[in-house]
Amino acid sequence: MKKIEIALKNILLRLLLLFSRNHNSIEPIIVNAQCRILIIRLNRIGDALVVTPLIVELKNKFNSTIHVLASKSNNFIFDYVDEVDEVIIFNKKAGISKTAEILNSNNYDIVIDLHDDVSTTVSFLISELNVPLKLSLRKSTSKLYTHIVEKLDPTKFHVVERALNFLKLFGLSVPYEKVRIKYRIDESSLQSAKDFILEKVGTKLFLVGINISAGSDARFWGVDNYKILLELLANYNCAIILLCDKKDLKYATEISGEKYPIFMNPSFNEFCGMIPQLDLLVTPDTSIVHIASAYNIPTFGLYVRYKTNDLIWSPYNTNFSYVETTENSLKNITFDEVKEKLTPFFERVYHGSKN
Repeated sequence: MKKIEIALKNILLRLLLLFSRNHNSIEPIIVNAQCRILIIRLNRIGDALVVTPLIVELKNKFNSTIHVLASKSNNFIFDYVDEVDEVIIFNKKAGISKTAEILNSNNYDIVIDLHDDVSTTVSFLISELNVPLKLSLRKSTSKLYTHIVEKLDPTKFHVVERALNFLKLFGLSVPYEKVRIKYRIDESSLQSAKDFILEKVGTKLFLVGINISAGSDARFWGVDNYKILLELLANYNCAIILLCDKKDLKYATEISGEKYPIFMNPSFNEFCGMIPQLDLLVTPDTSIVHIASAYNIPTFGLYVRYKTNDLIWSPYNTNFSYVETTENSLKNITFDEVKEKLTPFFERVYHGSKN
């Protein structure tokens, strides 16, 4: 039934595009403080975090009202972006027409579709929105929009820069070196992390956080590899905290051997409270790298880049090094490969912190 539903949606989308008029404008968009802007960014946590610099730039420049339509998976990210005035959660059960009815009642002046690729759901939603200006990257559904911006080459431009390219439609630009991911960690979460460190580590040495969790099991590097990594770092005068998701607690316990504290919290914001306390973060490719970027924490990443030439979603404008594999999991990245890249990076950060 699911395949039939998808096929029908694709047929309907093709018919919609067939009868849509291509009226893309090249005129710069004029915005003022009374404008109401809707940004659509569904899907995952990382997808939300990498578009926050664009939201910040729009808010700072125009001080317009900005709402975000987000998914159940990533909506809470925008709750901690102060430049967002309201977050609306897309409810699949409510359906596209009902969602469009709710959005149309807000009388938006501009809607920005931030999805790189065609989303059938978003395309149908855009077609039902009574919004004068509809913005998108160039893609096969461009006829549905009033303004199109070219999609920067993903093999040459970071995903943050690709989102910022929307500023061109407003006659704006921003120096990339001044851009940073935006995410506010509340004070109680920061204090909770500080209390944990005081209890488990004591006097704060150079503090290394090793996050073993990622969005999929394919990005778990293995118990033995992390154990050897701990042995390597034990040669330095540093403290180590293991970070993990609840599902990986058994692995973290095995890796730690009761020697290193384990920081785990089911709340994403509380979990993130630990990141600004660190002097260096080691992590597989996951949303945590973007939190490290927001707080300028040096990061070493383990990345899977499978069947793509796109740039990795690395922390932006942050001291960073990494290893990567073109296979579909981290399991074949050897410890020696990691050691070769991590050791010089670690020592630069470690000795730099002493100055």
